[in-house]
Amino acid sequence: MPKNLVIVESPSKTKPIEKYLGSDYKVLSSKGHVRDLATTGKYGFGVDVDNGFKPNYIMMSGKKSVVNELKKALKDASHVYLATDPDREGEAISWHLKDVLNLDDKDYDRVVFNEITKNAVVDAFKHTRKIDDYLVNSQETRRILDRIIGFRLSKLIQSKTNGSSAGRVQSVALKLIVEKEREIEAFVPEEYYKIKAIFDNFESELFNYDNKEIKISSKEENDKVLNSLKEDFKVVKIDKKEKQKQAKMPYITSTLQQDASNKLNFNSKKTMQIAQKLYEGMELENETVGLITYMRTDSTRLSDDFVKSVYGYIKENYGEEYIGYVKKSKKKDNVQDAHEAIRPTSINRTPEEVRKYLTNDEFKIYRMIYYRALASLFANAKTLNTTIILDNNNYQFKTTGQIVTFDGYLKIYSDYEDSKDTIVPDLKENSIFKANTIESTQHFTKPPARYTEAKLIKEMEELGIGRPSTYATTMDIIKKRGYVVIEDKKFVPTKVGIEITDKLQQHFSHLINVEYTANMESDLDKIAEGKENYIETLKNFYKEFEPSVKKAFDEMPKKEAEKTGEDCPECGSSLVIRHGKYGDFTACSNYPNCKYIKSEPKEIVVACKCPNCDGDIIEKRSKRGKIFYGCNNYPKCKTAYWDKPTGNLCKECNSMLTIKGKSIKCSNCDYKETID
Repeated sequence: MPKNLVIVESPSKTKPIEKYLGSDYKVLSSKGHVRDLATTGKYGFGVDVDNGFKPNYIMMSGKKSVVNELKKALKDASHVYLATDPDREGEAISWHLKDVLNLDDKDYDRVVFNEITKNAVVDAFKHTRKIDDYLVNSQETRRILDRIIGFRLSKLIQSKTNGSSAGRVQSVALKLIVEKEREIEAFVPEEYYKIKAIFDNFESELFNYDNKEIKISSKEENDKVLNSLKEDFKVVKIDKKEKQKQAKMPYITSTLQQDASNKLNFNSKKTMQIAQKLYEGMELENETVGLITYMRTDSTRLSDDFVKSVYGYIKENYGEEYIGYVKKSKKKDNVQDAHEAIRPTSINRTPEEVRKYLTNDEFKIYRMIYYRALASLFANAKTLNTTIILDNNNYQFKTTGQIVTFDGYLKIYSDYEDSKDTIVPDLKENSIFKANTIESTQHFTKPPARYTEAKLIKEMEELGIGRPSTYATTMDIIKKRGYVVIEDKKFVPTKVGIEITDKLQQHFSHLINVEYTANMESDLDKIAEGKENYIETLKNFYKEFEPSVKKAFDEMPKKEAEKTGEDCPECGSSLVIRHGKYGDFTACSNYPNCKYIKSEPKEIVVACKCPNCDGDIIEKRSKRGKIFYGCNNYPKCKTAYWDKPTGNLCKECNSMLTIKGKSIKCSNCDYKETID
């Protein structure tokens, strides 16, 4: 009997979804994107900029067999459901699948679900729709913009600097890091002093003189204040206020990445990889189920069903007085963010109950997500805040304290927040006290702090740069390109990173900046809402961008090759360091008139003894630059391996054992073992 064919992105989703839908459905995976822009045509864009920015799509490497498998399954299918991820990128993948599979509108339906649980998936199949062309247009516009900017600026950077790439979002993120470094370099520390009075059971710090803020900027001023103080301190004011402390909103992509960085020391790439696994489905005792909702989101919204279930959970486990309310976000969600915040798919699936099925890192991320969502629906914590003002010869000192009178959400969230009580004594106004001692300490103002990964993501989110799916990629790129290094968990721009930023700002300050990048994101949102034409957006961008690039190619000086201090033995010109496909090499600066290349002595890396002669198996490089291992007695002995030989022989066939990844395998037979 023909079955309904469901196509998802990830192979890990197929098993649970097929189980939820039953025997009438067959679920296959596209394994992500199946097509991308070609690298042909003008500047290798794969886009005809002179003909309405028409894209030229080609099958991605390794995806031909995947598409053939889908086409084969399509022949026996009664209907097709495109169930890729619930965001613009997922919408675009569904559109590509519809195109390569030659599906008419009557042949398919688009299915969107925010969590991989039986109820959510089954319900989604009751509310199908067609592909949203506006969302597809928005995503494809983003892809074309990134391709044009990336290709043109990267080519410029490679020819004019020591850098390797530039991009629409990455270059603005790098600019923020470089600007912060310049602030630090320009910072001039200022001296200041603090004066503190210490009593039997509390301390008080000077903050005012004659009820106006005081700033002590020198030792002379400090000594003057100390000499003006008398023995007696008089309590002149006691202020007690009841305050409410509100729980934070449930996680969105950026706040999850920030907290994982600050609290767990996870980089954004690792955090998103773990969250992806939790979303796609984990093997529990009797089921495979997604533990969290979709992890790429800007929305703090929680579904009514989830809120209702949490209220019941709180009432049953903590009492009715702990039931809170749904917090409203000040930020207006756009179309892309129509799905929910990151939350557990079931509040009854506690971290402690599922811990045995998770790795330690998976448990830490799930626990954070679970308790953040739960706490957001708890009642506010209540505190009694006390401020005591003491006067000494018209100098005012202040003591503050806080007592939690009702723990509220802190009942379950205290591990993630500093909520310790600061007890202050029960004093009375007009009381007189003598200090045990008066301390004076010298301080200096500190320069602005460098960006940590968490702070940079927060800054990008607040400035409107990038989207949830881009944060982790941007962090990864600027590190891999060598534009920044990490020192004490903070971004420090390298010489190359600073050079690239300065060069781009000289020629593209009107394009590579926060405002322009944020406005472009706003334009993409308008395209997704059908309020702006994507072709006009691309035309307007390219009309401004391309002349700037051509001008930069003409005006930006070509980078000078680094001289070695040696002269060419053939023509007497300077020898310089050049950068080749397979690494740096020394050559004549008079190229192409002189093609001298200095032969560098190569370090011989011996892997093991050759099993077939008295030679050594050494590391070699093929004509295309790929590393392999061969006998140094070649061509007399032609023993060679693509994978690194261990020097040990297979127990079954006596051939060489080699290492690949986390496996040891025989170079001849099927013997294989896993490295612990």
